[in-house]
Amino acid sequence: MIQSIAETLWPTASRITLSYMNTITIRLDKDLERLLTRVSRESGRSRSDVVREALRRQLAVQAFEHLRQRTAPFAEAAGYLTDEDVFKVIS
Repeated sequence: MIQSIAETLWPTASRITLSYMNTITIRLDKDLERLLTRVSRESGRSRSDVVREALRRQLAVQAFEHLRQRTAPFAEAAGYLTDEDVFKVIS
């Protein structure tokens, strides 16, 4: 409701480009674009906001996986072979 009122009063308010952000172009297939548009509409956020959050999450997952790969040999050498082994120690 508030969003629709804001859009009525300031139709370009949601399209303001922040000068401190860079712009990139990505290509999306039609299904992904429809999904992005639907999620954006349902959440009341811009498509750019949704993409930024998704990219941040994916990059965090990749960073975690990279760190896990680097530390796995040390954990295995210490006898931690599974996630359950680690949970037993920290629980």
